[in-house]
Amino acid sequence: MKNPIILILLTLCFFNCNNDKKENVETISKSTKPEKQLREIPKAKNTIEIDGIANETSWNDAEWYPIDQVWLGDALTQNDFSGRFKITWDNEALYVLAEIKDDTLIDKIKDPLVKWWDDDCLEIFVDEDNSGGEHQYNHNAFAYHIALNGNVVDMSTKKVGKMYNSHVESKITTTNNTSVWEVKMYLYEDTYNDNSNSNKPVKLSANKKVGFAIAYCDNDYSEERENFIGSIPVEGVDKNRGWIDANIFGTLKLIE
Repeated sequence: MKNPIILILLTLCFFNCNNDKKENVETISKSTKPEKQLREIPKAKNTIEIDGIANETSWNDAEWYPIDQVWLGDALTQNDFSGRFKITWDNEALYVLAEIKDDTLIDKIKDPLVKWWDDDCLEIFVDEDNSGGEHQYNHNAFAYHIALNGNVVDMSTKKVGKMYNSHVESKITTTNNTSVWEVKMYLYEDTYNDNSNSNKPVKLSANKKVGFAIAYCDNDYSEERENFIGSIPVEGVDKNRGWIDANIFGTLKLIE
């Protein structure tokens, strides 16, 4: 090509096209999670007392959702396990009511920070700003394991278990093989600092979207949990992704 001006213009076009492609890749990598299992959650009409007794009007009005996706373990029948949950909210917190039918409740590991997932426990996953993404050893999202005795554990930024009892208040009542878990859960931004005493929960309001999933760790006298049953389908072979990847969470939209 003999014309140097044309050569220069073509070269500039080449680099601009490549830069556009790079910007598109960065935009995709930084995009928020896919919005799935979108559920509108009405605000509580009255104060919820955390006593394990669902006698408030707000619970009567709330919709039941299933906990029926096997993330770990063999397929289940209704005789093995069944679970469902409701959600409501106020300006302070999210409230979760879970009904779990399980004929054997196990709490054999005495140290709450040792293999806490291998005892029977309710696990609630929450992403305050619904941004999705990785949260294994950071607080982009939380995976609260709520033990039968009320202790709450998640991974800390130091890559070890840490108690987060101030984040979650819970009460369990059990009749025959049915346990009712009533939970009040404060939400925190991803700037939460494990080494600070100044962390403040977020105030909730209508139209806010929150990433959410719930699951149950089930053990019937085994060394390890036998089943892990969640509230949302997870694609792929490895379905135990909630404690790492907030992209698998569903989305709650808070409404008045």
